[in-house]
Amino acid sequence: MSQQSPSQPTLSQARSRFTSSSIRWGFMWALWCAVLWGAWYVPGSAVWFEAPYIDLSYDTNAEFLLAAAVLTTFNAIAVLFFLFVWNGVLGKWGEYVRTIRQMRYISKWFFIGAIFGGPMAIFGSYLAMGYIGGAFAAISALMYPIIGATLARLWYQEKITRRAAVGIFIILAGGITVYAPGIIGELTGTGDAGWLGYLGGAMAALGWGIEGAIAGRGLDVADPDVGITVRFTAEVLYWVVLILPAIYLFTDQPVVDLVMATFNWAAMGWLTLAGVTFAFCYVSWYKSFPLIGVGRGQAIAALYGLFAVIFLAAFTLDFPAWNFLAGLVLFVTGGFVMYTENNEVLEVVRAVSSDSETSNTSAKAANV
Repeated sequence: MSQQSPSQPTLSQARSRFTSSSIRWGFMWALWCAVLWGAWYVPGSAVWFEAPYIDLSYDTNAEFLLAAAVLTTFNAIAVLFFLFVWNGVLGKWGEYVRTIRQMRYISKWFFIGAIFGGPMAIFGSYLAMGYIGGAFAAISALMYPIIGATLARLWYQEKITRRAAVGIFIILAGGITVYAPGIIGELTGTGDAGWLGYLGGAMAALGWGIEGAIAGRGLDVADPDVGITVRFTAEVLYWVVLILPAIYLFTDQPVVDLVMATFNWAAMGWLTLAGVTFAFCYVSWYKSFPLIGVGRGQAIAALYGLFAVIFLAAFTLDFPAWNFLAGLVLFVTGGFVMYTENNEVLEVVRAVSSDSETSNTSAKAANV
């Protein structure tokens, strides 16, 4: 019987190294997502100050909603373009075709997730950016890890430890700090009629949280690069085939005129920058979920609020209100608390029932 070389790692050591590497990469992907996500708010906010959007009167909420819908549509198309380029570079076009054809078992998750991530979350963010501002839009959606972690726990028993629960509680306190002054002003009549912006921020938090939980389920059976491309394929179809045509047919809003007017160098330039930053932000987001779980992936990616404030302040020299900054500190603190869990806790991000453990053990024994 040959003896193991002293320099050769044991099975447990190799497993530990693999786990540590996976967790490290999971956090790296989530952090890279935060950087790109924060950068997205710069072009996402700037396009509102370009023709034709700067020239609109916004006398009615319907006109504002139409502008946000058109911008979200162009954003989705730009993101999908860069995702197609990304998958082409990786040689995954064939995998994309195979995945999108498996509607019953795989791609249905990404089509469902696209409803919450696009017409709810991204549309809500454009509302918040247009009505109140980029800093509010970025910070207000930072409650989404609570939604994602809670749904992942209820749906497929992803673990929420005591430390993770403390981090979620801190994030919730940050959300109250950000929303409370503005909502109280709206309710007491001292606000600036920006309730639609506050609604947009809440839509973003709810939408991205739900999408994250759904994506975590879909990524059990799909490649992240392909899965996110299927998700944005679905969003483009929703906007181009369903939503904008419905607005055109059932309202008197100038959908075609606004779409055509958007084709100018300034607006398209900002939308292109928004597309490239958001495309690779989403790639990183989806890659982090299988490695560290939905709750933790979302918590670290929520650091995008910090980067968004930095980028927006650098480009506009306009600093957020005190409650935004206080909420931002709480959001970052909550994410850091969730981040500092040790590898033993993170090694198994989902709870496993005893029946499943028994069947897995039997399967392993049969394979041996």
